[in-house]
Amino acid sequence: MAAGGGGSGADGASSGEEDAGGPEGESRYLAACRACGVTPVSGLLRRRPGPALSLRHRGLGPRGAKALALSLMVNTSILTLDLSDNWLQGEGAAAVAEMLKENCYISAVDLSDNKLGVEGAKAFSAMLLENTTIVSLQLSGNEFDDQAAKYLADAITANSKVEILDLSYNMFGDKAGEILGTAIAENIGLKELKISWNHFHSQGAAALVKGLGANVFLKVLDVSYNGFGNSGAAALGEALKANNVLEELNVRNNHISVEGALHIAAGLKENKTLKRLDMTRNPMQSEGCCGVLKALQANSGTGIEILDLPDIPVNKELADLCDAVKILFPNLLLRRGGNTKLQRKSPLKVELQTQPKVVGGPR
Repeated sequence: MAAGGGGSGADGASSGEEDAGGPEGESRYLAACRACGVTPVSGLLRRRPGPALSLRHRGLGPRGAKALALSLMVNTSILTLDLSDNWLQGEGAAAVAEMLKENCYISAVDLSDNKLGVEGAKAFSAMLLENTTIVSLQLSGNEFDDQAAKYLADAITANSKVEILDLSYNMFGDKAGEILGTAIAENIGLKELKISWNHFHSQGAAALVKGLGANVFLKVLDVSYNGFGNSGAAALGEALKANNVLEELNVRNNHISVEGALHIAAGLKENKTLKRLDMTRNPMQSEGCCGVLKALQANSGTGIEILDLPDIPVNKELADLCDAVKILFPNLLLRRGGNTKLQRKSPLKVELQTQPKVVGGPR
């Protein structure tokens, strides 16, 4: 990547004129718009100089993206780029990807909701094999499917610089679970992965999670709103036994029943590092919730600080377990149903709450 570094000298970028809204950047953008036959975005021309460029919901389209990319090729002042919801499609993604091969200053990119598809996945994968600057990449809502997963997996395997990756609200299925799971196992850079609202079911979910057990860098994993079921939950339980790095896990709304909850509980019984677990909107019933709490009871070294359980009727056994666990771990915050402000309670007044529902207190 030469141009990003080379641009900092001859263009006088260090003086601040290289900003996309400064004289040099503005003239370069206008020239690119003329060359691409598009109308300049007024928001870009009026923006104040600064390290963040946000052009969300502007209807740039592929040609508008190409014009912007050309103007940013040698820019050295923009560090974060947000082009979400601009209908860039694969062609626009390719233009942005080519720019990011040359620009070695932009470190955070948001291209969510742009219908990038397979072509966009291919372009960004190729870019990530060269780029060593981007640490945060948001690609949610881009119609990525199992075929797109093949390209993205190559990038996940080889790129060690991206730390935050959002692939939620896509169309990944079970085949993608297998492909991405292998890549996650080999990745040595990711710290946070969001892959919620996809179509991972039992087999694909298990394959995806298998990679988690082998990964020693990932700290935050969001797989909510998929279809993990009990098979996926069983794989999660095994991964939690082996993984000693993960700190936050979201499995909200994954069709996990009592059986699956008990598998996860088996993992929690041995895990020492997980700090936050969200299991809301799963049909775990009271038995599943009790299994999770009993696992914490049996693990004096648990790292759990926040536990979100489903919003279910609370029987005496569950309420008593809440009391007992709270006495063992006074700083543990238990919530039922999520979406509520946390309140710390004394060891003798335990609450699993989504106001006004309260359990474990005076009965």
